[in-house]
Amino acid sequence: MAMKPGMPIDPASAPADALRMTTAFAGKLDALSRWRATLLDRLALLQRFLADHDLACAASTAVIALLRERLASDKLVAAFVAEFSRGKSELINAIFFADTGRRVLPATPGRTTMCPVELSCRPGEPASLALLPIETRHDGATLAELRTRTNAWTRLPLQGGAADQLSAAVAQVMRTRRVDAAEARALGLCNDERLPDAPAPDADGLVEIPVWRHALVNYPHPLLERGLVVLDTPGLNALGAEPELTLGLLPEAQATVFVLGADTGVTRSDMQLWREHLGARAASCFVVLNKIDTLRDPLSAPSQVTNQIESLRRATARTLAIAPERVFAVSAREALTARIHGDDAALRASRLPAFEAALGAQLLGQRHALLQGAVAEAARQLQLQVAHRAGERRRQSAEQVQELRGLRGKSANQLRAAQERAAAEAAEFEQCNVHVQALRAVHLRLLTKALATLASDALRGEVLRMQQEMRDSLLNLGARKAFVALCERLRVRLAAAQSECVELHAMLRASHARLNAQYAFGLSLDAPPTLQLFARELRAIESGYTRYLGLTHALRLSQPRFMEGFVRMLVSKLRVVFESAAAEIELWSKSASSHLDAQLAERRRAFRRRSEALARVRIATGELEQRIAELGAQDAALAAVLQLAGEQIEALPALAPAAPETAAPPAASAQPVAPVTTPVRRPTMPMPKPLGARA
Repeated sequence: MAMKPGMPIDPASAPADALRMTTAFAGKLDALSRWRATLLDRLALLQRFLADHDLACAASTAVIALLRERLASDKLVAAFVAEFSRGKSELINAIFFADTGRRVLPATPGRTTMCPVELSCRPGEPASLALLPIETRHDGATLAELRTRTNAWTRLPLQGGAADQLSAAVAQVMRTRRVDAAEARALGLCNDERLPDAPAPDADGLVEIPVWRHALVNYPHPLLERGLVVLDTPGLNALGAEPELTLGLLPEAQATVFVLGADTGVTRSDMQLWREHLGARAASCFVVLNKIDTLRDPLSAPSQVTNQIESLRRATARTLAIAPERVFAVSAREALTARIHGDDAALRASRLPAFEAALGAQLLGQRHALLQGAVAEAARQLQLQVAHRAGERRRQSAEQVQELRGLRGKSANQLRAAQERAAAEAAEFEQCNVHVQALRAVHLRLLTKALATLASDALRGEVLRMQQEMRDSLLNLGARKAFVALCERLRVRLAAAQSECVELHAMLRASHARLNAQYAFGLSLDAPPTLQLFARELRAIESGYTRYLGLTHALRLSQPRFMEGFVRMLVSKLRVVFESAAAEIELWSKSASSHLDAQLAERRRAFRRRSEALARVRIATGELEQRIAELGAQDAALAAVLQLAGEQIEALPALAPAAPETAAPPAASAQPVAPVTTPVRRPTMPMPKPLGARA
């Protein structure tokens, strides 16, 4: 039965197949992994097929390479956020690691996770725990930069990837040490802006700080091997202490889980964390009221406890201003215990399966939508590029057949005249090189102008201007205004790059029309790329960063170390947007150039074949009909190959995994979704030999 929006979540209604996350969720991940592996294989076969039959070009090769890279690097990121003592680590253990038979992440009372922990699996690398010392905050380098510095991390091997070794190693994230206030302030961990109930300096003036800044766990767990990444963030509102968490890692997560305590409700610190860091992304967030086992009372009827839990769930939704369907009441401890002991009834009572179904649907739904769109767009581009290349070859072949048919019954003098005419036409065609070279020069000039507006140097210059405007304002109170002005200038740059693309497209279209008319080319041109997607990404960055530039953060902004880290992170995020926009323009430009190059090469081959055919016909008139037959057979083979290539390309989107049955919570069922198994239709005749070979 499908669950209606607003309906209370009854643990008894959870389907039996949803009771084991490792079965339902992993099954869907398996379907996605199999599809990805199948698609990668099909892309390799398609690329080889196109190359063998001379249908590949630089643009089609680039499209396939980009899609393969996208598929190989695809990840599912689930981020868990909470204040301390909300049971966040226990929830992660119950959902993802119950199959180990133990707690993997530390889940003792009080503060446990003292630094962000990323759990993933990197194929080909040994199991290990990499720890980044907190002292790396001194140099202002971002986490993205430090990921490439292997010597900056302390690595602990996990021999054999055993769960007990992982559990013991991950306990490192609990380590703390005490430093004086000056050191804590220099590291950006000063208590000045912490919540009122956060730990204050002790009697000796020392502040407790974490030993590690970040932890990366590479562990061969089945779910992690399938592309899942779990991000466990520290409590104590530490999201604000590490800007890259709020500005980088969390926005990239497909799902964010905000964990509250059912025994505490929404506290003041919970509310501050929600408003400052998560509220703007409420549509992609889940809220989990953990520890509902603390609400059970042996003196109260079960119905009374159920009503109390549902009342608390609805009240939490009202307080956070989110849909009630995104609030789940669970007991992570009971769920973990139930899974370890195989107690299905206790697992139902924990209410965790309903949340897992919703979480899986969102994670897999977003992944499905993104990958489906990428595959469909790549297939569209490949169809156009292959059609362009094959169309020109067939056109040249048809012209040659028509000419040869016109030579039937001609004398030797007429044949010699035809051969001379062909040579003259070939020589005349070569005059197009002057026009082509002029076209290439203008093309390069306009392309360079378009890319210059998106260059890293230009971007850094705009950011430096923002920094200067911030420094000129009192206590950085003009930070928000300076940042908004920066985003507006960057939008102008994107608009300018778009305008340059339109101008380049108009120039290429006019030049192609002249070449088509004067030299009988068959050039066509795709529409220029739209940069609206990157403008939306820029607006998302602006929205995410603006909340950290208000009066409430004025003191933090006045700290040079924090501002330096903020700017580094900002530049890193903006560079990704602008480099991606530039890559889109370059790919379109390469496609246009490759079409011209392909037709130049094909025309030259056609002139050569034409000359050779006429020479053979002059020697032996019997060669005429043979050559016409050869050209007819080659055209038929090309048509068959083109059809096969089209079928293989069209089949790529059809291979995409089936979308989850429910893309938004609550999920009605966690039945595994079977992958789409539509095969690429195989030819019933022998595969044609590579074209270009003589029949």
